Amino acid sequence: MKVRVKFSKYGIMKFIGHLDVMRYFQKAIRRSGIDIAYSEGLSPHMIMSFAAPLGVGLTSDAEYMDIEIRTPISSAEAIRALNDVGVEGITVTGFWQIPEGKANKAMTLVAAADYELRFRNGYEPDTDWQSGISRFYKQKSICVLKKTKKSEKEVDIRPMIYEMRVNGGTVFMQLCAGSAANLKPELVMDAYLNTIGIAAQPFAYEIHRCEVYADLGSETQRRLVPLGDLGTVI
Repeated sequence: MKVRVKFSKYGIMKFIGHLDVMRYFQKAIRRSGIDIAYSEGLSPHMIMSFAAPLGVGLTSDAEYMDIEIRTPISSAEAIRALNDVGVEGITVTGFWQIPEGKANKAMTLVAAADYELRFRNGYEPDTDWQSGISRFYKQKSICVLKKTKKSEKEVDIRPMIYEMRVNGGTVFMQLCAGSAANLKPELVMDAYLNTIGIAAQPFAYEIHRCEVYADLGSETQRRLVPLGDLGTVI
């Protein structure tokens, strides 16, 4: 049986990288008693994959991983068992059965993500930086220099910004995400600040991921659905 697990990551755990989060869940699953399936071969490992690993320093309410279990367990019991052996800063909030097949893997389904961005204390610009967000979002083209591991190139990021607005002192963004194309909220905010003549400072933002989506629409119209909604409660 394939299941999808949703968890939040906050507090000091935001400084824990993806590999350590993976090792954490391997230990938590063993301690919880959940009968997870293992791969075959000389070096068997838990059948586990993550949708979109979170960058170090970010918090989230919407982290997803897919696992395969051999013995059925109810969603409520699985959530309780994992949280009973968990640590402060990581909380399991969802547990759903998902259809079989590679097309239903979370890592291949990711198409978009919601983020909230705010300035850290002491880093907020002295000028009125909020008033131009709407005008920035309405532009037809936003070209930035995007760096990769090997080079850098100019990219138009506007098609990858699905929504952007100010809510108090927080900037909400819905951005393209996934293996095919992925846009980071800090890159968008840096680009905006540049248009109003403000130099972005390192480590100036606090970023929280609110949700991760699959796109079940067509080539001409998006239909974003949270990854958890693609499964059923057990």
